[in-house]
Amino acid sequence: MKQKTIQKEITLTGVGLHTGNDVTLTFKPAPENHGYKFKRTDLEGEPEIEASAAYVTSTQRGTNMEKGGVVIQTSEHVLAACVGLGIDNVLIELNAPEPPIMDGSSKFFVQALEEAGIEEQGEEVDEYIVTEPISFKDEKSGSEILVIPSDTYQITTMVDFGTAVLGTQNASLERIEDFKEEVSEARTFSFLHELETLLAHGLIKGGDLNNAIVYVDKEISEDTMEALKKAFNKSDIKVKPNGILDNLTLHYPNEAARHKLLDVIGDLALIGTKIRGRVIATKPGHYVNTEFAKEMQKRIKKERRNYVPKFDLSQKPLMDIHQIMAKLPHRAPFLLLDRIIEMSDNHVVGMKNVTMNEPFFNGHFPGAPVMPGVLQVEAMAQAGGILALSTVPDPENYLTFFMKIDNVKFKQQVLPGDTLIFDLKLITPIRRGICHMAGKAYANNRLVSEAELMAQIVKTKNK
Repeated sequence: MKQKTIQKEITLTGVGLHTGNDVTLTFKPAPENHGYKFKRTDLEGEPEIEASAAYVTSTQRGTNMEKGGVVIQTSEHVLAACVGLGIDNVLIELNAPEPPIMDGSSKFFVQALEEAGIEEQGEEVDEYIVTEPISFKDEKSGSEILVIPSDTYQITTMVDFGTAVLGTQNASLERIEDFKEEVSEARTFSFLHELETLLAHGLIKGGDLNNAIVYVDKEISEDTMEALKKAFNKSDIKVKPNGILDNLTLHYPNEAARHKLLDVIGDLALIGTKIRGRVIATKPGHYVNTEFAKEMQKRIKKERRNYVPKFDLSQKPLMDIHQIMAKLPHRAPFLLLDRIIEMSDNHVVGMKNVTMNEPFFNGHFPGAPVMPGVLQVEAMAQAGGILALSTVPDPENYLTFFMKIDNVKFKQQVLPGDTLIFDLKLITPIRRGICHMAGKAYANNRLVSEAELMAQIVKTKNK
């Protein structure tokens, strides 16, 4: 998949849910690998903050981030719209700490982004493929998020607040492409007892009966009714037969569960990497969502730092030893490759079986045989030479000479019986026979050595 951004900038206006202030939000196109970032245009220097779980400071009534004194509140509905439309890179400018609440869903953000147009970019999407179950549980609340392997990104939410008026609800999104139709219009909700507390603390100043579903889970006193009329600027407020305050009709029977699903999507956007897996969220909330996002961030970083690619050595190789000798001028005992497993225009993967009868073991620590690091680098370079020589029609008439070796690191010993896998990728395109590559060598599912190599192929015969 290729990354995507929007074609042009677009602006929305509204009020912040908790502040009640007018807010202007502008979506702007962003370059590849930019991700989601917020910019506070109302602050000096117009500072930016990346949408990252690492910056989450509070999850009270929304997901709130802070970096260097820059605060962004209730980011989840905006981010859910971006994820739901498959947008990877966008700059979100705000002239206030929080986006406009709009109708309490992602609907209007989706409409704006679609109006701006979506375009494909050149770089591939950064995606983490889930290969085993990963979970996080909040023991205090019983909330839990689990992700399991799946061919696509899927989400299921199960909510149960222990109230008769709401009951137990479930919602599922089998394809992220269906976000607009199935999830984006699901509005935020609150229970009456929560609403009373928020009003008492001066919050939800931008709320009204059109941007939040209010489930009435208790008797409404006369004082509460008057406070609600004042807060929402209504002359009359009633409870509908389905247990919600009036002036609002549910978009879906399970709108609460769908909105929780929307929140999960927005909060997990803070991982910073797309997930290929099925998310199952039981009693989700912003706290458990963002704690899970933090755990996923750490896991992805650790796995990629220790990443070892998998290759099926039982498959027929792209080149066997005879085909390698037809390309390379090296011969035993200095031919250090046994197979080429795969190759493209910008990478090559080679293999060497390390055996006890290697001639260098006779003199290199013969009592404790260890493959010399310089020969690991040489074997790595020979794999790179195969790629470089594949660019000319007569490789038998060329030799490959080192020009530079940088950033060499030896991390683990290589012993007789090990199978070395060399994975090399071009740093820059091959020009004038100069090949500049980053190479890594693996054995026993561990990185054993790495280096940056530069070599040039030189024609030695004219035929």
